[in-house]
Amino acid sequence: MTNCTQYPIQFPSIKNKKVLANFLGGDISSDGGILLLRKIDQKLKLTASLAKSFSDRRAPGKIDHTILQMLRQRVYGIAAGYEDLNDHDSLKDDLAMQTAVGKESALASSPTLCRFENSFSRKEAILVHQALFESFIQSFPSPPKKLILDFDATDIPIHGNQESKAFHGYYDHDCFLPLHVFCKEKLLVSYLRKSNEDQAKHTWAIFALLYRYLKKVWPEAEINFRGDGGFCRPCFLEWLDRNKIGYIIGATCNARLKKALEPYLAEAKKNYEAVGGVQQVFAQFAYRAGSWKRPRKVIGKAECSAVKEQCRVIVTNLEGEKEDLYKQQYCPRGNMENKIKEQFLLFSDRTSAHRWWPNQFRLLLSALAYVLIEHLRSGYLKNTKWAQAQVDTIRLKLFKIGAVIFKNTRKILFNLSSSYPDQDLFHNLAAVMNSS
Repeated sequence: MTNCTQYPIQFPSIKNKKVLANFLGGDISSDGGILLLRKIDQKLKLTASLAKSFSDRRAPGKIDHTILQMLRQRVYGIAAGYEDLNDHDSLKDDLAMQTAVGKESALASSPTLCRFENSFSRKEAILVHQALFESFIQSFPSPPKKLILDFDATDIPIHGNQESKAFHGYYDHDCFLPLHVFCKEKLLVSYLRKSNEDQAKHTWAIFALLYRYLKKVWPEAEINFRGDGGFCRPCFLEWLDRNKIGYIIGATCNARLKKALEPYLAEAKKNYEAVGGVQQVFAQFAYRAGSWKRPRKVIGKAECSAVKEQCRVIVTNLEGEKEDLYKQQYCPRGNMENKIKEQFLLFSDRTSAHRWWPNQFRLLLSALAYVLIEHLRSGYLKNTKWAQAQVDTIRLKLFKIGAVIFKNTRKILFNLSSSYPDQDLFHNLAAVMNSS
């Protein structure tokens, strides 16, 4: 790029003093806190183990940027708030990013990173998911007694005429329909799918794989399935029952179920008229849909408030009181929707490549960035004001730290901003990471 003479940018004066700006400050970064991300990655060995398993078909003597360096560059860049490959045309010269990646010269430019992403295939998708699974296993200091796997789908808008694009009637636009699997805060699966297929497609196969592997690691653990009405499919329910696997799944409140819940809705209306507020009445009964081979336990909720009257139902084989099963066992799945929103904050919707597998890779790059930040949050930010913070807040408060960077033959010195408000927290985080 041509280096043009940069004239100062003028701003309103203060007490007759000119206020000027330029971009000639030298080695200054807005991402001084990215060193924390590098430390977390080193502890988890997430990108290092993945890079070893990826095949590199390039000529060895002509490689300037290794698989590990490019993988870290993309994952750290996403975590730090850089969604586009084009961002790296400038970011490649940022000393903070170079230090985090582990390189002392310019990083890969956008064309090189684009070729890297386009080399991604089904094999690498499996390897990344294996890394997510291993990270999940390692996050438990002792075998858990119970795990609830939350399944949910979301829409990602199409960018132009991409491979496998399709229109989705519910979302009313062309989109992909990725499937996510969480266990509380932990991400296990981020799987790109076409949107003109059933929402539950591949759910059975993915859950069966996860169940088998988790049982191999923790034979005594109880593993349950949880999902909304889009996953209530007869064959899947039959398989869960046959294998004695616990589940709690939303179901469509059809005409038969609405009729069965009419007395409970009438009771909720009566309670609302008497005391106001939001009134809920719960019911439990055996129900057999026309496509089911057997009756199953259904829990219904009739609700009346100033805003609306509604009935909702879930189907489950878990033991417990009906209200507790609905509120304490089913409703917490709503937190997964917040976790999916965090994926968007890490640009999981930036699937703008033409080909399918590079888009799957971009979805998984966001997943890897989430794993690193979530490990920082759950492992090191406990009992701090950021213990429940979303990923963009952690990015803003801990990664976006102004730094003047000096580099010589002996050291790389980050002079972080003296006015950074969370210096004590940053000191403590670095100390704990170093000690552990």
